[in-house]
Amino acid sequence: MREIYIVEFPSNLGLKEPHPGKEPGVKRLPDWFQRHNLHKILDPENTLRLDPPKYNNTKDSETQILNANSLIEYAREQAYLVNNLLTRNKFPFILGGDCSILLGSAIALKQKGNYALFYLDGHTDFMDISLSETGGVGGMAASIVTGNGHEKLTNILNLSPYIKEENLWCVGNREYDDEYENEIRNSSATYISLKDLREKGISNCTTAFLSEVENKNLDGFWLHIDVDVLNDTIMPCVDSRTPDGLTYDEFNELTSYLFQSKKLCGLEITILDPDLDTTGKYTKDFVDNITHTFNLSQKNQF
Repeated sequence: MREIYIVEFPSNLGLKEPHPGKEPGVKRLPDWFQRHNLHKILDPENTLRLDPPKYNNTKDSETQILNANSLIEYAREQAYLVNNLLTRNKFPFILGGDCSILLGSAIALKQKGNYALFYLDGHTDFMDISLSETGGVGGMAASIVTGNGHEKLTNILNLSPYIKEENLWCVGNREYDDEYENEIRNSSATYISLKDLREKGISNCTTAFLSEVENKNLDGFWLHIDVDVLNDTIMPCVDSRTPDGLTYDEFNELTSYLFQSKKLCGLEITILDPDLDTTGKYTKDFVDNITHTFNLSQKNQF
């Protein structure tokens, strides 16, 4: 078993202000998880932290993206840290932050080889800037890391695409809107909505993904988990709430298959906002579920 390193990327650079003058609270996610014992239960070899540049809610004039220059600076620093861990055969267990933290991880993966991305999210995050009302990279992360969009963000360190589009699996979306979904339907990525996931079966979908990783002889895969993939009744403390979502039984089944694979080289968790979970009830439930599934899967790794 590889040594686990908890890595904290407490960034909110990819989100708009929830109210004028107020920063998104998701930057407190790592500290909130630690308060609710995730670090203690996982018992990592070490915990590393990289704080982001200052949030300013300003759109870049060249790209119309929020905090673009800060995101690029941060992604470079993140990539250096993640690359170092992967080179030493450590397992990065990353705590965001919003979904824009994917940029740094994806750059590191490109530097190491050819990887797949399993993007488990209640939204596709595969959106062109022209469809974005906010300019936040959090809603475009999967698209940007596969080379779509302004090269200022898609081609950092001249590494575009960080993840090949055909190696992206976007799973769990439940924002059923043709204009929104057509962005990924018209790509070469694999798109499995929540409806499709339930119809095809969790086991069948994860088996197909893991088989593809093997058949393509990829170096491994990365797991992105946005907590808003969970049912809104059990995970309401997110920035973009949508009815329905995975139950914990479904979520634990799906992640257990992925956690058990030796091809999984790291993961990241994003979007839970402590400001929206003042009692910690939803955070505690999430920590209990994911740590139990992860630790059990590591013992049963195949």
